[in-house]
Amino acid sequence: MSENFHKIDKDGTENSVETSEEMIRKRIRRNTPSPHRLTPQSSPPRFVSVEELMETAKGVTNMALAHEILMNSAFQVKPYEPEEGSLEKRVKEIMHKAFWDCLESQLNEDPPSYSHAITLVGEIKETLLSFLLPGQSRLRGQIKEALDLSLIQQEAENGALDISKLAQFIIDMMGTFCAPCRDEDIKHLREITDIVPLFKSIFAVLDKMKIDMANFAVSSLRPHLLQQSVEYEQKKFQEFLQKQPNALDFTKKWLQDTSDYVTGGATCTPNSAQLPLTIHNHAYLRLLKWDHDTEAFPETLLMDQGRFLEMQQELEQLALVASVLLIVYNSAGEAISGLPGLMERLKKTIKILLAEMHTRSFKADEAFAAVAEKLCVELRGCLSQHGFSPFPSDRENTLKGQIVAVKSADNPIRKVIDSRIQTYLLGFLESSALRCAPALPGGLTPIGKELEEIAVKLERLVTFNKLVYSLFDLSSIN
Repeated sequence: MSENFHKIDKDGTENSVETSEEMIRKRIRRNTPSPHRLTPQSSPPRFVSVEELMETAKGVTNMALAHEILMNSAFQVKPYEPEEGSLEKRVKEIMHKAFWDCLESQLNEDPPSYSHAITLVGEIKETLLSFLLPGQSRLRGQIKEALDLSLIQQEAENGALDISKLAQFIIDMMGTFCAPCRDEDIKHLREITDIVPLFKSIFAVLDKMKIDMANFAVSSLRPHLLQQSVEYEQKKFQEFLQKQPNALDFTKKWLQDTSDYVTGGATCTPNSAQLPLTIHNHAYLRLLKWDHDTEAFPETLLMDQGRFLEMQQELEQLALVASVLLIVYNSAGEAISGLPGLMERLKKTIKILLAEMHTRSFKADEAFAAVAEKLCVELRGCLSQHGFSPFPSDRENTLKGQIVAVKSADNPIRKVIDSRIQTYLLGFLESSALRCAPALPGGLTPIGKELEEIAVKLERLVTFNKLVYSLFDLSSIN
C-alpha cells in the first residue's frame, strides 16, 4: 500500500524521464517562436521517484535530472497525488477504502484471517530493509528474524499470531530510522490500539520517511554530481553535435551579437585576454532581457531557458518596485524617511498588485492606478500619524501620475533602475571568483535582498554552464 512516486512535468502531467539526447533534440525542435510562452518552463520543485534519484546518483544516466538537482536548490522529492476531484483520485480512494475494509473484515472473522495483514507486513519489511546501510547487518538480521513471513504464516494458521506485538516491533524500528522531525508521528503510532487504523498510520509515516531519506540523499549527492555532470553533459552534447552539425547556430548568433556589442564591431586584439570572459558575462545578462516569443534561445542553454525566464520576470517586477519606491521617497522626503516598517509595507503592497503582471489577464493601467491610489492612502495615514500635513491634492495627483508613468518601459526612472540592476548583476558575475558581492547601486536598497538571491542563482547557473559549454561557446566567437 505504499505510495508510488512520479516525475511531474511543468504542465502537471505524469511523464517518464527522457534520455539526454532525446531531450535536447526535442527541446531544439520545440525552440520555435510561440505566443504562448508566458509561464517559465522550469518551476521548483520537480517530483521524481526515489528509484530515478538513486539511478542518477550511481551513474548520472539522466542529464536533465542531474542538471536539475545541481541547478535547483529547492529540488525535492514529493509523493505524487492526483488532482482533487479527479477520476484518478476518486478511484484511488475507492480502492484504498476497499482494501482497508477487507482487512478489517478478515480480522473480525472468527477465527481471524491474516492473509491481508501478512501481505502488509511483507511490504513493511521490505521498506524497513530499504532504509538500511550496507554495514547495518545486525539490524538487518533483527528485521528478517522478527518479520519472517513463513514463521508469521505458521503462527497465524495455529492461532498463535500476536499482531499487536508485530506492530510494536515495526514501530520501534521506525523510531530507530526516522528523522527527529518524525518523533511526534512515532509517538502517535504508539497511542493507536486498533489494528486497522494503526496499519494505515504506519504506512502514512513510512511514506513520509521515504521522502525524508530521498531528500537527504539529494542534498548529500549534490556536491558529488558536479564533476560527473559536467563531463557527462559535455560528452552527450558533443555526440549530438556530431549528428547535428548546425546545432549551434543560435548559440553562435547569441555570442556574435554580444561580441559586436561589447567590442563595437572591432576585431579582437591579442592583448584582449579578458575579452572572451567579458563577452560571456554580457551574453548571459542578455538572456535576462530575452524575447522568448520571437527569439530562438541558444542551444547550449535550452535546459535552463525556464530558469532564465523566471529570473527575468522576477527582475522586471523588482525594477518596478524599486522605481515606485524611489519616486515615493523622493516626493515625500524627510517626512517618511527612516520610519520603521513603512518601506516594507509599501513594497508588499506594490508586489501584491503587480503579482500577475506576466499573465495575459493583467491590465497595466488598472494595476498601476491601484498602486498609486493605495500608496497615497498609506502615505496620508503615515503623515497624519507622525504629525505632518497631508499632501495638497495637486501634489498627490502629481505623485500618482509619476507612479502610473512607471508602467512604460521608456520611463526614465525605470530605465535608470534597470540599468543599475544590470550593473549590479554584471559586477556580481565579474567578482564571483573573488567571493565578494559588489556594492549595491543607489535606489536598489529596498530590493537588495531579493536582488542578491537572484544574483546567486544566476552566478550558479552561469558558472556551471561555462564549465560545460565554454569549449562550444568560445569556438562560436573565435
